[in-house]
Amino acid sequence: MTELTFASPAELGLCPDRLQRLLDVLQADVDRGRLPGAVALVARGGKVALFESLGQLDPAAGTVMSRDAIFRIYSMTKPVVSVAVMMLMEQGKLLLSDPVGKHLPEFANQKVAVERDGQVTLEDLIRPATVQDLLRHTAGLTYEFLGSAAVQQQYAEINMGSRERSNAEFSRTLAGLPLMHQPGSVWEYSRATDVLGRLVEVVSRQSLGDYLRQAIFIPLGMFETGFAVDAADQHRIAEPFAHDPDGGEPMRVLDPRRRMAMESGGGGLLSTAMDYARFLQFMRNRGELGGKRLLGPHTVDFMTADHLDGLPSTGDLLPPGHGFGLGFAVRTAAGVSPVPGSVGLYYWGGIAGTTFFVDPAQDLYALLMIQAPNQRDHYRPLFRSLVYAALLE
Repeated sequence: MTELTFASPAELGLCPDRLQRLLDVLQADVDRGRLPGAVALVARGGKVALFESLGQLDPAAGTVMSRDAIFRIYSMTKPVVSVAVMMLMEQGKLLLSDPVGKHLPEFANQKVAVERDGQVTLEDLIRPATVQDLLRHTAGLTYEFLGSAAVQQQYAEINMGSRERSNAEFSRTLAGLPLMHQPGSVWEYSRATDVLGRLVEVVSRQSLGDYLRQAIFIPLGMFETGFAVDAADQHRIAEPFAHDPDGGEPMRVLDPRRRMAMESGGGGLLSTAMDYARFLQFMRNRGELGGKRLLGPHTVDFMTADHLDGLPSTGDLLPPGHGFGLGFAVRTAAGVSPVPGSVGLYYWGGIAGTTFFVDPAQDLYALLMIQAPNQRDHYRPLFRSLVYAALLE
């Protein structure tokens, strides 16, 4: 296992003063009580130029943030599970064109809910959802917190967000609900990667946690990533403010001290900045790290290409000039978007505020770990803008 190496920013074409400005901006928000703490990491050319912690690990206890802090990464779980699915594809155990029902029979007879004039009718599928649809969020599924349509209300009524169901129970429960859209017709962010988590279990004949640990985490040296935090490491868990600094409401986040029945492929992992940086370096290396190859280079290129080809998207999670690949949002235009970046950049984030991006054209990746759920839409573009401002050559 090869450790990530460090180099000075100037050696890597990054301005030290401008990277310091990034830290100063974050520290200013810590000082004024808007951000509890953060760990920031920037790497280029396979070497780490910036790896710093600031602020508080736990505002209630007053403990100082450390670089080895453990964060709820929520939807940054999705790229990891997507890699797991692609590894199974490379082993010949599934095809992306497989109907979901081939592997999860409970999804074999789905219907689509259509709302007209306040009435909901169920219609047959034009075609079934495929594994590729799950990977690119075009399977017709949704999230209950993204709106108030009839299907989303059904998700909420039976608490599809509960972690008290096993992955198998989750899959059967979700499959019993109608779809929001015809598969392949629209991009809608959804519980699709939770379904992929169950698919990994069925195809690999292991629990999702065991498969991820054996197939990805151990080979990549991600020894502090998992679905719960052992008692010996719980003092390193990063916490949000007890109440939102902007609105005052209580901050409710997952309890990583308790092992849940559901190992959520869409949002259940805990990780550290360095562990996730190893995953990003593996992706930047096109499927290999420290002599351990988990994916072929062309499979990584395939995952990080746009798979929407102009399909309409709902909501505002995909900015202008972006599409979606297999587990990652993908930049398709040099301009258009309100944040900087190169064509081919791919990224995602988590609902508690963690975010990353990988820019192959610049051989650059960056990662911001925070636990500030209601401020995430501010810190994601801020972080990316400040990283690109430090890029000199």
